[in-house]
Amino acid sequence: MDPDFRRLYVAAFGSQFGTQLSHVALPLLAVTALNAGPGEVGLLSSLATLTVLLVGLPAGVWVDRVRRRPVMVAMDVLRALAMVSVTAAWWMDALTMPQLYVVAIVSGVGTLFFDVASHSLVPSLVGRDRLTAANSLLVGTTSAMYVSGRSVSGVLTQVFGAPLVLLLDAVTYAWSALWLRGIRAVESPPAVREPIGRQLREGLRFLFGNRVLVAIAAQGAMANLGFPLATVLLPVLLVRELAFPEWVFGAYLAASGVGALVGSACAHLMARWLGQGGAVWVLSLATAPFGLLVPLLDHGIWIWLSAAGFFVVSVRTGVNNVLLVSFRQQLTPDTMLGRMTSIMQVILMGAVGMGGLLAAGVGELWGVRATLWAGGIVIAMSWLPLATVRSEIRQLGLPARR
Repeated sequence: MDPDFRRLYVAAFGSQFGTQLSHVALPLLAVTALNAGPGEVGLLSSLATLTVLLVGLPAGVWVDRVRRRPVMVAMDVLRALAMVSVTAAWWMDALTMPQLYVVAIVSGVGTLFFDVASHSLVPSLVGRDRLTAANSLLVGTTSAMYVSGRSVSGVLTQVFGAPLVLLLDAVTYAWSALWLRGIRAVESPPAVREPIGRQLREGLRFLFGNRVLVAIAAQGAMANLGFPLATVLLPVLLVRELAFPEWVFGAYLAASGVGALVGSACAHLMARWLGQGGAVWVLSLATAPFGLLVPLLDHGIWIWLSAAGFFVVSVRTGVNNVLLVSFRQQLTPDTMLGRMTSIMQVILMGAVGMGGLLAAGVGELWGVRATLWAGGIVIAMSWLPLATVRSEIRQLGLPARR
């Protein structure tokens, strides 16, 4: 493993673990300390991603004009300070929902810039011939942190309280920043700097002029719309309506992380046997019906069936996160990576935000259970965009082993 990529990997290890801690702790803090309802919890979830719609497109242009590593360090520091502010406000008995909303916005912006810079940095650290292996390792780490972070966060929140868990999140961001500062690869921003508007138009024309990239964006948007619909109101359903202890919430979400971990770990092997495009297509189609198990969540065997469905569709997510990201990087020149990634982030994270808002609206109008059914149906149908480019994606990446 290249030393610089190893430093990036260790940084991602800490940062992703902390992000999953706050993903569980922040809504639980809103529910338990501020008695937030479905609408407030849904809005809190959506703000972190809806802000991407405002700054996402310029973010990619800016990242393409500067060195990527300092951007990542700065975003780690920004997110750490945001989490510390929540803990401090709670200790002073001054915590409010508006502050949590602001923290969600800051966290969303920080994550956007960090991810755009990170995805743009990886090809220069490992080379394009090793992208699938590198992405498999990074996505596998993210999935592992998803599992451990969310399950541990549920337990830690119940034992120590959400404010201390958020403080731990701040520590992990500081860890990430320290390791990123050790990357020694010298980055040189492009010498030619065209007007931002022109660069942005170039990025949009590039992405929307490629059928495969458009299908990848559409598939990701559907999945990212469905998952929030199925999960945003889980604290309300599990903790308040079904009276499960808080650790069950974290454990249920961990089923998705385990699935994504399995998928990312197997992605490279599946690509070798089926071809990268074949692996994406076959798995997307085979796992589609399992999305309809997710809304069955209830006491008894139903929570196990729901978690099983969540696990299987998350395996598909893990495979896609490795192979489709590698496709995106293979199809995009270095000078366009920041813009392509930011446009994708606007689409994907915007879909997450819209899912949160829809969850809030559907939850208030028709109840929490209806949001789960809406999410399960969208997840089950998210393979359809890839069907339109089936032949093209089969030709991409590693050939199948005969």
